[in-house]
Amino acid sequence: MKRFFVLPLIAAGYLLNAQTIGNSPYAAFGIGDVKYDNTADISSMGGISTAYIWDFNNNFNFSNPAANKNLELTSIKFEGTNENNFFKSEFENRNVTKQSSYLSNISVAFPLSQKVKFGLGYQPYSSKKYSVLTNETLASGAVEANLFTGEGTLSTVQAALSYQISPEFALGFRTNFYFGNLYDINELTYSTAELVNGYETKNKIKTFNFTLGSAYQKKIGTDRKLTLGGTYTFGNTGTMETMYTNSTYFYTPGKTKNNVSIIEQEFSEDKNLIPMEFSLGAGYGRDTKWFLGTQVDYKKGETIAFLGQPFANQDSYRVAAGGWYIPNYNNFRNYFSRVTYRYGAYYEKGNLAINGKNINQFAITAGATLPFENRSANRMTGIDIGVELGQRGTVQNDLIRQNFVNLKIGINFADKWFLKRLYD
Repeated sequence: MKRFFVLPLIAAGYLLNAQTIGNSPYAAFGIGDVKYDNTADISSMGGISTAYIWDFNNNFNFSNPAANKNLELTSIKFEGTNENNFFKSEFENRNVTKQSSYLSNISVAFPLSQKVKFGLGYQPYSSKKYSVLTNETLASGAVEANLFTGEGTLSTVQAALSYQISPEFALGFRTNFYFGNLYDINELTYSTAELVNGYETKNKIKTFNFTLGSAYQKKIGTDRKLTLGGTYTFGNTGTMETMYTNSTYFYTPGKTKNNVSIIEQEFSEDKNLIPMEFSLGAGYGRDTKWFLGTQVDYKKGETIAFLGQPFANQDSYRVAAGGWYIPNYNNFRNYFSRVTYRYGAYYEKGNLAINGKNINQFAITAGATLPFENRSANRMTGIDIGVELGQRGTVQNDLIRQNFVNLKIGINFADKWFLKRLYD
């Protein structure tokens, strides 16, 4: 069993045998490849969201539910992500390219009153899809084969509420419901044996946690503003059900298991799946012209059952900076003057440590918001596009370096709904 935890991940070509929500070989560990919680516009700014209050009236911030004082329209978003990963290992000079595309966000948000705003959204939280086969010839001449496979996706549904206590200060609350199934198995066999020994873990997740947010925005002079924000996400309040099975069997054509003999089987419930985390952010900008912000995120490591043993993730942190710029949102003679241009960068100390190396990540980001409307200064319906270029991991210690180019595109339908008519 310990072989897997020191597996050098040298077989990226075998590991990534199908496209799914995330192709990273590091998704094999723990609950899979965790996606950062943001939308196309926020990811284009390096992921800054904690102190980000959009100047216009058509966007809802789920990451910090308190930062929504300007929302006055009903906003409906649909977003997709295309991930392109380029893997390199010094073992046999391997190079592998993988890509996947998936629906990454659906949300609807609207004002309940001048002070209260509400949003409901869906996002994938994590996923895994891998298959890696290793062979070793023993001194006896027999061949030992290990096949590691895993699959599954966790998704989250979020409901967020924002309350503006004063023109400068707001509080927010978000509930997060996680659901899905994760499956891992290590199958061991020998060329001289008739049976396969399988170590299987099945995780069934239905769990909640909660996020509290705060946002403060102070006017400086006539058109400048200082924004501060903070969020805190509590750990799980639900459970993860885990079934671990150690058994022997053999396969017949069609990959059907036969003569299954259970050696050991255990059932457990755990609350450590989704960790505690918090975020602090600050930003400064000029009304409807530009904004620059920075942010620090911290996430506590969690331990879950994995192939019959506890698997511990480390504490991690993320530092980001970014912002946006609009040349002139009222210039209807020049379309590109009304486009919002976004930029950013981040560095993340990851929660994985393999073969004595931390699996860290960094990237630069850019994007734009392209408005549809040509007659209104409220910046209603539009398209958000973003690109993220970065690197994760290292080729040292027989590990894999992952270069990636991620593309996001989304459409935001915004209009005045649920308002009472003053005149018939």
